[in-house]
Amino acid sequence: MKHEGRPHHEGLLVIDFGSQYTLLIARRLREQQVYCEVISREDASHGPPEGFLLKGIILSGGPDTANDTHSRSLPSWVMTSSVPVLGICYGLQLMVRHFGGTLRSLCAREYGRSHLTLEDWVATSDLAPLWQNHPKEHVVWMSHGDDIDKMPDDFEIMARTQRSVAAIVSKNRRFMALQYHPEVEHTHLGSQWLKNFVQHMCGITAPWNAGSLLTELLASILQHVKTGKVCVACSGGVDSTVTLSLLTRALGADRVQGLFVNTGLLRWKEAERIQKTLAEIGMNIKVIAAQKTFFDALKGMSDPEQKRKVIGATFVDVFADYADHHQEDYTYLAQGTLYSDVIESGGSVGETIKSHHNVGGLPDKVPFKIIEPLRYLFKDEVRALGKELGIPDHVLWQHPFPGPGLGVRIPGEISAEKVMMLQQADHIFISALKEKGYYDEVWQAFAVHLPVKSVGVMGDGRTYEWVVSLRAVLASDAMTAEVAPLPMSFLTEVAANIVSSVPGINRVLYDITTKPPATIEWE
Repeated sequence: MKHEGRPHHEGLLVIDFGSQYTLLIARRLREQQVYCEVISREDASHGPPEGFLLKGIILSGGPDTANDTHSRSLPSWVMTSSVPVLGICYGLQLMVRHFGGTLRSLCAREYGRSHLTLEDWVATSDLAPLWQNHPKEHVVWMSHGDDIDKMPDDFEIMARTQRSVAAIVSKNRRFMALQYHPEVEHTHLGSQWLKNFVQHMCGITAPWNAGSLLTELLASILQHVKTGKVCVACSGGVDSTVTLSLLTRALGADRVQGLFVNTGLLRWKEAERIQKTLAEIGMNIKVIAAQKTFFDALKGMSDPEQKRKVIGATFVDVFADYADHHQEDYTYLAQGTLYSDVIESGGSVGETIKSHHNVGGLPDKVPFKIIEPLRYLFKDEVRALGKELGIPDHVLWQHPFPGPGLGVRIPGEISAEKVMMLQQADHIFISALKEKGYYDEVWQAFAVHLPVKSVGVMGDGRTYEWVVSLRAVLASDAMTAEVAPLPMSFLTEVAANIVSSVPGINRVLYDITTKPPATIEWE
């Protein structure tokens, strides 16, 4: 498995066995400036990704019972590799079974907080650095039904809880495992334990930060884009702006063309703002007015996946038409795809939640080679990279905006009338957030035009008009999100302003659902 743009950096590979916490492992490692990638058990069966400078392996938890003959098993190459291997929860159980130990089911199951106690011998052994800054007893987070019945012969117990073995290690020190989850916040000093594992067992010394990242990405782009020109799909958001700036830095403005397509699905006066901003920071940008093309293509469609794919295909058509008419030799199409996009589209772990415009929205065959230089980065890492590239803060810290634009914020069939209503309502909401100082406190905020009408009263008359829902979330990336606790007085003021100012809307809701179980966007 090889993908152009993979950073040439030493790091850890996280093999996913279906745990709800797998992505937290990656986040904790990246927060500590440790490069890592997450791959599914199925992808791992083929071996480590080509070009990955492997320094360690982490086996995630999972929902399976390790004694079940149909449960997901260890890839054979993992246990014969020369790097340290850490098993977490289900990963521990797989390791125990592989080395000849036995497991039992539902005898000592633990869910939630448990008290871990270190074995006395650990503090004076060569494993003491693993538990540096850890008290002998501390709280950990358990979530398991299976536990160890008989230890493998070549393993030692490092820690226990009242009900089960909590940590084990092989006598050769290459294999170790935890029954608890160090990646969750409920485990005291869990991030510290992972840091100790990376430093003292895996020996990673080169930090994964914006400076080293920029150097590696520039080198990777030069290696893979040796000839030809690149057309960059620009939305004006953080991801595509950083992509355009990165490629321009690597290849020069004469080989990189930013192409901004006005789909008609943008925020209020977005096209004018984006063109001005990108020009001010020295980007080569061309604007194409394609509103009618997109509305015609979406006519009669209400299924969210179909809308995404049509929007993606229409983007490609617009790019191809532009290239043909201008006789430009665009060999590549660059997108601002992020790691969270890839993961949620089923590209690395878990089930496909939804296809993203940057990932699953494009048809199988396109007239360009696709390059995605940000494919292995989370949003906070993209912002750090943008800072290194000199992109101003007002661009880097603007709220995320989906590739399909308002097309995924209007459930049901899209019309120009609905888009106009949503643009105005969203503009009122975002303007109020900025005016009151809330904009920079939330990760993302927007309005959604719902496919439902409600009865209302305006003046002395009865109305039957559309409903809008407001959404504002707190997050460090797009993988999980909490509801932003905006004051009720603020929300009611915004709602009153929307209803009185936007014809066709008579009711405003506030979405109070976290991610999970919901996604941030409605479609």
